[in-house]
Amino acid sequence: MTAHQHLRPAPASAGGEGNAMGRAVTRIEDVPDETLVAALARRDQRALAQLVQRHGGWAARFAERMTGSPHIAEEVVQNAFLRLWNSAEHWEGRSRFTTWFYRVLHNLAVDELRRRRSSHEELDEGLEDPAATPPQLLEQERNAARVRAALERLPERQRAALVLRHYEGCSQGEAARILGISEGALESLLSRGRATLREQLRGELH
Repeated sequence: MTAHQHLRPAPASAGGEGNAMGRAVTRIEDVPDETLVAALARRDQRALAQLVQRHGGWAARFAERMTGSPHIAEEVVQNAFLRLWNSAEHWEGRSRFTTWFYRVLHNLAVDELRRRRSSHEELDEGLEDPAATPPQLLEQERNAARVRAALERLPERQRAALVLRHYEGCSQGEAARILGISEGALESLLSRGRATLREQLRGELH
């Protein structure tokens, strides 16, 4: 069974004692993340479907910025939700769900990149055919590609710090918690990452 098949939600139960959401809540959209994770531990597939719908979009964007590839990112996100499904009963709720899930995505992305690098797989999926693209838009796309390429060349921790702060909009404290470091260490990563990016992109952007 593929990861995609694992994530496909089953039809909602007609009710009964196995309904992990309970009867007190009428809209699953209103159920807090932490309650949904508790429902996952009881194998409520509606809870998984809701978490995928609620968090799948930003998770995919974060994974793509970490890996530089939408295809690798899709695999990372699927594996992250599978890990959530398989380990929900052990989740202790010591941090917000999103903080915990960012950490899972970050670790899986780093592991996947290391695995692919060790097997010499090509990570760059290439740019789309720029035919018939207006010159100004084409230059913007090239600049964006240069920034993405420079970001991918950064050490993993520096890249993660920059992505969390500047792309994902995480606060200083949340980004530090996701990476498991102090805010001072995060600021050091950000400073070194910005300096490296400026050096790499000097003279390249137009």
